[in-house]
Amino acid sequence: MDFALSAKAEELCARMWDFMREEVFPAEPEYHRWRAEHDPHALPPVVERLKRSAQRRGLWNLFLPEISGLSNLDYAPIAEISGWSPVIAPEAINCQAPDTGNMEILYRFGTEEQKKRWLEPLLAGEIRSAFAMTEPDVASSDATNITAQIVRDGDEYVINGRKWWTSGALDERCRVFIVMGKTDPGAEPHRQQSMILVPRDTPGVTIVRDLPIFGYHDQHGHAEILFQNVRVPAANLLGNEGDGFMIAQSRLGPGRIHHAMRLIGMAERALALMVDRAKSRVAFGEHLSSFSSVQEAIARSRIEIDQVRLLVYKTAWLIDRYGAKGARTEIAAIKVAAPNMATQVIDRAIQVFGGMGVTEDTVLPYFYAWARCLRIADGPDAVHLRSVARQELKRAYPYVG
Repeated sequence: MDFALSAKAEELCARMWDFMREEVFPAEPEYHRWRAEHDPHALPPVVERLKRSAQRRGLWNLFLPEISGLSNLDYAPIAEISGWSPVIAPEAINCQAPDTGNMEILYRFGTEEQKKRWLEPLLAGEIRSAFAMTEPDVASSDATNITAQIVRDGDEYVINGRKWWTSGALDERCRVFIVMGKTDPGAEPHRQQSMILVPRDTPGVTIVRDLPIFGYHDQHGHAEILFQNVRVPAANLLGNEGDGFMIAQSRLGPGRIHHAMRLIGMAERALALMVDRAKSRVAFGEHLSSFSSVQEAIARSRIEIDQVRLLVYKTAWLIDRYGAKGARTEIAAIKVAAPNMATQVIDRAIQVFGGMGVTEDTVLPYFYAWARCLRIADGPDAVHLRSVARQELKRAYPYVG
């Protein structure tokens, strides 16, 4: 395996670091001040300014290989860099969830009309989108459980159901939902589901509430949504009836690379803060960095970050060569490894900071909250551990005894 980056990726990483140091990090205080004074889901103007700058710098839509020319392995360190400022940087370069996954779906499965109406403005950063799959009344870790109905009625589909954790739905720029529901409850379990495009302003769509994470209201929001006799043209179906589960699986491989690398970026920033605090803070007449417990926290954090990064690089390398099916064990593994590692590293940083570590004077509480949520989002740890174990149980070992 060769994890060396292409020359193009190396150059883009350098450009990305320049962008982060010159514009993104200095913009964080302005972003948070503006949100504190306005509607929590309104867009701080600084984001649009950063987006224009990123386009000028050639840092735009780098997540999509067919457009950027980058492999998944090439994009991975760029995603990591963006994770140092995960609220602002991914959107500044138009590589933010859930839009990345939605754009991948539209690019690969959308009709020409669907691409023109939705994909083009998403790629241009003019609108945002949301993905509606998870439901409050069933265990959505098993996607075959979903109960939302998508029923054909002449030239239309009628949608009924309740979704939640629909990321992006509260953003004022969100214009379309990709909704997953059942078109044929009598089909075999993985052919019952379909995906359909629902414009946000369609009659019958009700945003019930925003769902904060540990009290944090993200600017884009995580909504509970009610669909009541929502009618959309049959042409809004993505792919064919029964393709929903397959389409969902196709978006998860690269998407988990993105999430995992952003988590690594968050962990790296937490470690940098931990080291700086340990070197500058004095207790009992000594710098914290002289205490063995703090040194152990720093050392373990470095080891764990580097271990997970190598696993994610391996996963990206496998996807580039064999597709998501050829990396299914590793995709499940990084979904467990990355948020668990980040949670541990961030927790250690909080401990070294003491009381300040649990205040909004640092990025650490938000980082911790988001890393902890990602042990559930896109499937909880238990589901992915089960997947890894199933593959391991099928493995033929060269020797046992």
